[in-house]
Amino acid sequence: MQDTQLTIARLLRHGTSMHGASTVETWTGDGLRSATYAELGHRAARLAHALRALGVEGDARVGTFMWNSQEHLEAYFAVPAMGAVLHTLNIRLFPDQVAYVANHAQDRVIICDDSLAEPLGAILEGLETVRHVVVTGDGDVSPLEGKGVEVHRYDALLDAADDEVDWPEVDERDAAAMCYTSGTTGNPKGVVYSHRSITLHSMGIGMNDAMGLRPADKVLVIVPQFHAMSWGIPYAALMIGASLVMPGPFLMPEALLRIIEQTRPTFAGAVPTIWQGLLALLEKDGGDISSLGEVVVGGSACPESLMRAFEQRHGVRILHAWGMTETSPLGSVARPPAGVDEERAWAYRVTQGRFVSQVDARLVGDDGAVLPHDGSAVGEVEVRGPWVTGAYHLDEDPAKFDDGWLRTGDVGKISPDGFLTLTDRSKDVIKSGGEWISSVELENALMGHPAVAEAAVVGVPDEKWGERPLASVVLRPGEDVGIGELRDYLATKVARWQVPERWAFIDEVPKTSVGKFDKKVLRQRYAEEALEVVQAG
Repeated sequence: MQDTQLTIARLLRHGTSMHGASTVETWTGDGLRSATYAELGHRAARLAHALRALGVEGDARVGTFMWNSQEHLEAYFAVPAMGAVLHTLNIRLFPDQVAYVANHAQDRVIICDDSLAEPLGAILEGLETVRHVVVTGDGDVSPLEGKGVEVHRYDALLDAADDEVDWPEVDERDAAAMCYTSGTTGNPKGVVYSHRSITLHSMGIGMNDAMGLRPADKVLVIVPQFHAMSWGIPYAALMIGASLVMPGPFLMPEALLRIIEQTRPTFAGAVPTIWQGLLALLEKDGGDISSLGEVVVGGSACPESLMRAFEQRHGVRILHAWGMTETSPLGSVARPPAGVDEERAWAYRVTQGRFVSQVDARLVGDDGAVLPHDGSAVGEVEVRGPWVTGAYHLDEDPAKFDDGWLRTGDVGKISPDGFLTLTDRSKDVIKSGGEWISSVELENALMGHPAVAEAAVVGVPDEKWGERPLASVVLRPGEDVGIGELRDYLATKVARWQVPERWAFIDEVPKTSVGKFDKKVLRQRYAEEALEVVQAG
């Protein structure tokens, strides 16, 4: 067989020619601006020429400090196609962490949205390798000036560049893009994706047992392009010909509802907190999301109550998926097996899903023994595959890898037919009196109560049992429910001994930069006695 390199340039050429009429639309707050994929190809060529003129050669890193937009998509393709490496900077990290990852990756150029000029400017003098900042839009760039770098306007650079390019031949195993973990413990770690891994991952996303994108789809990409490469959706969409809708910085429920009503997407992807906010708005004010058929949810477990509410009241099917930055991120998708009726299908849909083709998984116990996939044995999930990282960038710590397998830090069980059910993160599982309690199970059960908007559970020290669960609860507006009622409700969902004695009512569950519950903040608040904790039971 012919040996053809799997590269981003090849993907770009195919998508912009075979699917040239498909579009990428960017929400501006007042309306939409749009470009076809054919136009995207020409603009990507101009961007490549412009970056070459700024001295980007070889595998130089080009950072992006951007919202989801057409320009960010242009960088997704132009930078790796020219042989350089795209580095998506997480704009929600703490400033010192952004500086750390930019220096660690050795970014030479950063492409920045004008609305983010101020936060980037605040750290710019500490970025050791950055020589140029390219700004999209026509907003104020003064926060970036006088900081030892050259500042350029994105459109001016593209206007002066050629719109045709002979993309260089690169090895499919060369670095194409990199993304850093969210840094919940210690410094963020860099994951480097190859041209080959991105191409294969895009094919994996397109399979019918995964996201199953089609050329006729229009995908609303809410998951940030700076987080796990937007779950790989932009690359898969161009490969398949599905059109894209980019919301920019407009991620509040009211804005998202307006975007959905105006652009009529058929598919979308975001973390559960996004859908919780949208559901609350729909139930309060109404709205039309009838164009949506499926939305994929990842990042954290999605409560069954939320999934049922969207399906029964709005006709939208929530598709549970699991993955992480280290897995590109597709690992598993919760599509029920063939022949299962709708009600029995829920037992599969609330899991993290069945592992997709090319991703192998195993469970490992505390003693290092490999455990059976019998739906009962619980251990740490380890994975391997062609789009799973084998090492972190410039990181010599082998603790995350086990004989060629990635240690995910997730704890769970796997059924004989390959469905993964996570019970916790290894650092979040609660050991009480020698028995394990799943914080995720308690959270999902609590969020099934009609008065509860959000709930986060962490383990806290206990003199008698070693550790016991603390439940921090956010009530829905206008609701008033007592701890006794919540305890009784939980006792119908889990074993009575697992029901928390410690409770706190809070205004909002703290979130990480990627929208996950930030449990370390809750533990810290408890330790500092900053939570109003009520003891019950």
